[in-house]
Amino acid sequence: MRIDVSGRTAIVTGSSQGIGLAIATGLAGAGARVVLTGRGQDRLDSAADALRGAEPDADVLTVACDLGTEQGAAELQEAVPAADILVNNLGIFGPRPPLEITDEEWRAYFDTNVLSAVRLIRRYLPGMTERGWGRVQNIASDSAIVIPAEMIHYGMSKTALLAVSRGFAKEAAGTGVTVNSVLAGPTHTGGVENFVHEMVGGDLPWDEAQRTFMRLHRPQSLLQRLIEPEEIANLVVYLSSPQASATTGAAVRVDGGYIDSIVP
Repeated sequence: MRIDVSGRTAIVTGSSQGIGLAIATGLAGAGARVVLTGRGQDRLDSAADALRGAEPDADVLTVACDLGTEQGAAELQEAVPAADILVNNLGIFGPRPPLEITDEEWRAYFDTNVLSAVRLIRRYLPGMTERGWGRVQNIASDSAIVIPAEMIHYGMSKTALLAVSRGFAKEAAGTGVTVNSVLAGPTHTGGVENFVHEMVGGDLPWDEAQRTFMRLHRPQSLLQRLIEPEEIANLVVYLSSPQASATTGAAVRVDGGYIDSIVP
């Protein structure tokens, strides 16, 4: 399958590292003009350098803004008035005993993981529907279905993204624009490495820590390993392509077989 999104502008939020940067790199490799976003310009510059190292001909723009706020969303749209592909990857996570999660923390997770996506969809979806083509993807998580006991506030936010995706897919019905969510399983990023060590202890070598974490905390995984960011990027690039024109309103899985079913 030859995926070509040349001439398309793709915004990937939370793309200064990890899954977001892998997605942006994959889209650039398929020909898209890629917009990297994050709060720090230095990290974005480093990310852009890394992307160009992987894809020397890439057309890359960086926009430093806080997309957890309405002002940040406005700043992004001012810099990039229109987009053909929007990948809402921005998110925060971390373990917390359920009864100790404060109101402020609940709001922070909802604002960052859910409202950041809603704000950008509100801003960019109308232009996509007017042009008759567009792709919106919200990066959810297996935690949307298999709510982790150690971070139910995170699971709540990812479950909400499934509803957001399905609802906006209905809004875009029949326009040539698709809206989907991607259910990503436990993924190997720097932040997740820290999380894994928090859960199983910081003294274990990484390979042993990863295996122990999967055995104790994610035993349903059929891969029995963390997913690499590039494996998620491969699915996102496909869903961003013309070949995925009949997939919309879906929760598409790249979870290593962690979820038995997305139907309760």
